[in-house]
Amino acid sequence: MPFTATEFPGLFIFEPVVLKDDRGYFFESYNEQTFQQQGILTRFIQDNQSFSRYGVIRGLHYQVEPHPQAKLIRVLQGKILDVALDIRKGSPTYGRFMSVELSADNKRQFLIPRGFAHGFSVLSDTAEVSYKCDGLYDKSSEGGIRFDDPQLNIDWQLPPDKAIVSSKDLALPVFAVCRNNFKL
Repeated sequence: MPFTATEFPGLFIFEPVVLKDDRGYFFESYNEQTFQQQGILTRFIQDNQSFSRYGVIRGLHYQVEPHPQAKLIRVLQGKILDVALDIRKGSPTYGRFMSVELSADNKRQFLIPRGFAHGFSVLSDTAEVSYKCDGLYDKSSEGGIRFDDPQLNIDWQLPPDKAIVSSKDLALPVFAVCRNNFKL
């Protein structure tokens, strides 16, 4: 199976089988049956896509109950550092994060279950990111955590003076006081 389990319950890296020849390549970026065979029963119902330039940091974002979202993240062009922070109270990895480099070249995907905050930084000149969600966007359920929370100490692999962060994300609270109703 093309899945790598992580030490975080429910958090997987998916590396699809890429078939290459002199014409180029082909791969299945998602197959529900393949995921179900791994025990992943997530049903995706919304796709999102973003384009960003070098230095952009988006996140850390999530939606609380009753409208949480699991996400399957991939990069169509460029390279990012993708970050998932476990905010599920009672989880053995609560308050810890995992980061993974996703790129158009490595074709890795990051499966982030409900109960994780998500963000990424753009490491290439530009990056186009696509992700599937298992829940619809709901503004009233938005939650977030500051990207530079000193308690988390996330290395976004960018010089601090090159970070580009939205005013909305700069106004997010730190982890210790974030809006969170997730339990494992």
